[in-house]
Amino acid sequence: MQLVVNAVAADVDDTATVADVVRGLAGVEDPRGVAVALNGSVVPRANWAETRPVDGDTIDVLTAVQGG
Repeated sequence: MQLVVNAVAADVDDTATVADVVRGLAGVEDPRGVAVALNGSVVPRANWAETRPVDGDTIDVLTAVQGG
């Protein structure tokens, strides 16, 4: 399916969950300091593994950055 992930078109498996998309971006199994929005609505971390986007959805993945 086609998604827009962080403003970039992405092809992902039809069975992908939000957790799969985040892992693919982060490159680690359990990324920390990450927030996710699906079509503009925050997805609680506890729901990532069960939330399945559909074709055309937009996912924004934000990471916390330290600094000033």
